[in-house]
Amino acid sequence: MTVRAGREFLAIPGPTTMPDEVLRAMHRPAIDIYSKEMLDLTESLLSDISKLFATKGKSYIYIANGHGAWEAALSNVLSRGDKVLVLESGRFAIGWGNAAALMGAEVEVLKGDWRRAVRPHEVEERLRRDKEHRIKAVVVVQVDTASGVQNDIEAIGKAIKASGHPALYMVDTVASLGCMPFEMDKWGIDVAMSGSQKGLMTPPGLGFVAANARALEVHKKANMSTPYWSWSEREGTENYRKYAGTAPVHLLFALRKAIDMLHEEGLENAFRRHSLLGEAARRAVAMWSEGQVLGFNVAEASERSNTVTTVTMSNGHDPAVLQRYCKDKCGVVLGTGIGDLSGQAFRIAHMGHVNAPMLLGTLGVIEIGLNALKIPHGKGGLEAAVAYLGDEVAV
Repeated sequence: MTVRAGREFLAIPGPTTMPDEVLRAMHRPAIDIYSKEMLDLTESLLSDISKLFATKGKSYIYIANGHGAWEAALSNVLSRGDKVLVLESGRFAIGWGNAAALMGAEVEVLKGDWRRAVRPHEVEERLRRDKEHRIKAVVVVQVDTASGVQNDIEAIGKAIKASGHPALYMVDTVASLGCMPFEMDKWGIDVAMSGSQKGLMTPPGLGFVAANARALEVHKKANMSTPYWSWSEREGTENYRKYAGTAPVHLLFALRKAIDMLHEEGLENAFRRHSLLGEAARRAVAMWSEGQVLGFNVAEASERSNTVTTVTMSNGHDPAVLQRYCKDKCGVVLGTGIGDLSGQAFRIAHMGHVNAPMLLGTLGVIEIGLNALKIPHGKGGLEAAVAYLGDEVAV
């Protein structure tokens, strides 16, 4: 017996669910990739991507996921043997560093903790000790979707500047772009990257990189660059060179519609929506945690992200059992614990195409599962989320 209808699932991790409008935008014939229509589409998207990153620098579109965008960012500004400082706060900055190592960079991890954000003063202190300026780049994520942590990208940028160190500042915004403020130029970021499948509500398969003037200058001497990733190769006058070949036409149709929807909502409104839904999820988890089994992975409340909440389970309870119940009985797919949290946590994403009914439905299903499986938990989680939104959302 289940309480879900049909075969559809509400997938709360990323790739996030897509709006019907975005799906419909792809349901049309391809266009001539050499036409003015294609040229106009490319120019509008590159311009809007730069605006999303809040930069006057150059932006690039890759037919790739976030891992591809990592390579694009690294290969264009590094030479083999360059040293990269990775700021740990979960899985994904470490993954970016692993990519750099495989590409020929020397990688140092500034040891962090999966339960807290990067400490800017630790970054400044490490850079001050690098008297010979061997570190060429500092990489960090704005939101780590494994740990659920949100790093203070502005404060880290200030710490790098205060150190007087010339290293490039590089930021992963895969789980944050379009969901929360990101000010590339204002915060002193040299290179930023993202992907299409989360806050930008588009199918996986597009990666984005933005570079400021300093990064573009460093690029001229970098020797890791290869033809596909190279910024220089994408600067030709022929439009197809913007994609290193055939354009991903239907993904571009989808992206155009998704960004148009963000414009219609207004970025500030989108940021506010994510803030409200993130806090509503946290209110529910806080109530459930009173049962001494569920809890927040991120210890400090101010460091919990507005795009994903990582919930730990202890005292011998397996989160996979709850996940299976929610999926099989109710049609809700929760994110699994990954990396160091494998088998210890589940994740509730609240990013991209998500609204109050979707989140409240998810929280309600989790409560059904907790009750059905007799998992100890504090009562009133869903009610706490409802009460919070009722207080915060004006008439």
